[in-house]
Amino acid sequence: MTTTATDAAQADPPTGERGPVPPALKRFIWDIQSMVELADSEREILLIGRDLMTRLVASDDCLPAVFADASPARGRQFQLYSDGEERFTVVASVLAGGAGLSLDQPGVWEIVGMLRGAAARRLPGGPEGAGALEKGAVEARLSKTGPSAALANALAEDVSIAIHVYGGAIGGMTRRSVSPEGAIGEGEPYANGEATPPYDIFTIQTEIKD
Repeated sequence: MTTTATDAAQADPPTGERGPVPPALKRFIWDIQSMVELADSEREILLIGRDLMTRLVASDDCLPAVFADASPARGRQFQLYSDGEERFTVVASVLAGGAGLSLDQPGVWEIVGMLRGAAARRLPGGPEGAGALEKGAVEARLSKTGPSAALANALAEDVSIAIHVYGGAIGGMTRRSVSPEGAIGEGEPYANGEATPPYDIFTIQTEIKD
C-alpha cells in the first residue's frame, strides 16, 4: 500500500521534545488540583475553574509548541496533564483550518477556554450553535449536561486551539477528526508521541512562584 505525504502527516506524532512545563500551565494545573481537592461541589469547581481558565488563556505562552502542532485538514487532542488519582485531565484540542473533532465524551464536567482562534460546538457544515468561542472565551459544563457536541474550527484557514479540563480520566473517549468537508474519520487516541508524554505530578511539584 502506498503512503502519501498527507497520510504520514496524519499518522506521525510530533517529533520534538516537550521540554519543561511552562510556568503558566504549571500554576494552572497546581491550582486545578487544589481546587478539585477542596471544592464542596461540582458547581463550585466550575465557578472557580472558570476563573483559573480565564487567566490561563489570557496570554499565549502556556502551551509548548509540540502540543500545538496541527495536522493538515484535521483536528486532534494532546493530553497535557495526567492526574495519578484520575480526578481530572487537562487536554489541548488543536484544529486545522475548517476542521473539527467529534468527541464521544463520558458524563464528566468540563471547562474549556480558547487559547487561539475560535471554535464552535458543531460539526463543520452542520447547524449553527450558540456562536463560536472567541480567543480568551471560557465555557463550563456540568456533568449532567450530557455529552458535548463536536468542536469545529470557526476559521477557514488558521489553526484554533482550545484548552480543556475534564472531570475524570477520559483516555478511553473516542476522538474522530472531522475534515473541512465534513468527513468523519476513524476513532483515534491522543496525539502524544513517545517523546511528548503528558506532564504528571512529578513535573509540577517543584516550587510554584506567583
